[in-house]
Amino acid sequence: MFTRTESFQEFIRYYPVVSVIVSIHILLYLLTSLPIFPNSTIMQQLSGVNFYIWQGEIWRLVTPIFLHSGFSHVLFNSFSLVLFGPALERILGSLRFTWIYLITGISANVATLLIEPVTYIHLGASGAIFGLFGMYISLNVFRKHLLSKDNRQLITTIAVISIIMTFFQPNINVISHLFGFLSGFLIGALSLRKRT
Repeated sequence: MFTRTESFQEFIRYYPVVSVIVSIHILLYLLTSLPIFPNSTIMQQLSGVNFYIWQGEIWRLVTPIFLHSGFSHVLFNSFSLVLFGPALERILGSLRFTWIYLITGISANVATLLIEPVTYIHLGASGAIFGLFGMYISLNVFRKHLLSKDNRQLITTIAVISIIMTFFQPNINVISHLFGFLSGFLIGALSLRKRT
């Protein structure tokens, strides 16, 4: 389930949303890294700056989900998405997966806006990726039959370790990780529970 055996063309065909998101990550990384582009302007206009969001620049609740601060940052988040996104895109469908990814990422950024200081600056896809972890935990709780026992154990272990590591790594937006995860779990709880 979390092992990728598809060819590049098959991956794009089977998981179009994950493919598009990773492509946006890479494109924005190149635009903000290569000196031939106005990289500082792009970063200034798209990063999550709480002060500017409070001033009405609401797009900054969305754009930071796709923006990264360096090669290791974009590599880790894109790799995580390629590893954990396809199974959810297959289970939920592309449209639903897109909405969950965006809603959890935006929720993480809204929480960051409300809790962190007005001077706080943030960017990265990790809030949305933790939202996927939260959705997986909801699947574990409410729709166990959609995942094998081994995959349930694996994703639970990875989610728990990821949350714990959030508190021990420097330069991590802890609020984003926690609220991304929480929003993913709550969306799953509301949408996956069997109606009685």
